[in-house]
Amino acid sequence: MSERDRRQPEKFSDVTSESRGQNRLDCPSVDFDALHGAHAGPLIQQATLLTGRARLARRAVERAFQSAWQRWPEVRADPDPVGWVRAAAYEYALAPWRRLFPGLRPAERPRPGTPAPPPAAPRDHALLTAVLALPVPYRRTLLLHDGVGLGLHETAAEVEASTPAATGRLTHARECLAEQLPELGLKGLPPDRQGAVLHARLGALAASRPAVPPPAHDVRAGAERRARLTTRAGFGATGLLAVVALAVSLGTPDGYRPPPRRPAMAASYAPAAPSAAGRPADPSVVRHTHRPSHHREAGRPGRPGKSRHRSLPPGARLRPDVR
Repeated sequence: MSERDRRQPEKFSDVTSESRGQNRLDCPSVDFDALHGAHAGPLIQQATLLTGRARLARRAVERAFQSAWQRWPEVRADPDPVGWVRAAAYEYALAPWRRLFPGLRPAERPRPGTPAPPPAAPRDHALLTAVLALPVPYRRTLLLHDGVGLGLHETAAEVEASTPAATGRLTHARECLAEQLPELGLKGLPPDRQGAVLHARLGALAASRPAVPPPAHDVRAGAERRARLTTRAGFGATGLLAVVALAVSLGTPDGYRPPPRRPAMAASYAPAAPSAAGRPADPSVVRHTHRPSHHREAGRPGRPGKSRHRSLPPGARLRPDVR
């Protein structure tokens, strides 16, 4: 890590210590404004080298500071608040869905009041093109280690990789730059010397691109506005679900209605013949006139053998054991 990057946390700690000495602990905006004023511009320059898009870099850093203000107690207690904001800005700028539709990217036009970047020198343009040609994990590792000046362990922790993996990415990125830009003179140099050369060149490239961050109070106002919109959206979604549940409950019929039963096949019965004495037979005695299909006569073709049940004599009572 370079001496310049080692002094950055100390400067922030000095600012916060002065604010504490002035009994401003009840005003967290003082510390936030100090962090934003000291590091918003350099973070935009770093994000520009990371993405090659100045407008996206500015928006990413602004969103990162808005998230930091929404979680300011957590960010303030973090050992490295600048690293927290930097990681959030890089994650926003390198979101995978931004690379799915490159044709839908808005044009990089400077906003009113923002000075247009001067034309880059040919060697700076070649260096930026070579850096943007690297894969995203290698590009981010190179920028953090050789551009920002973080150590290997800090770089591996920020990119969420192991130290050997971060070392491999850094070595591969340096080899690609050495092949594409022989004028850098990286071939044959030890790793420490390669890091010093790239640190100077990347620092000069970032400084050549001016960055005008939005005011700190506008960032805080935007964060509070986003929090209100998120809260309203949550309440709106909850109310919509409640209305849908009420409509479903009102449209559902009360009670349980079983499905209609299919009518069972009724047996056909005929009244019994009158008795020999001329008196009507007992109404409970019926004669089975419909012979089921399983009652077969003996000797019927296709069904050899005797019938399974005997035929009921006329006037016999239908008992349960005779079916």
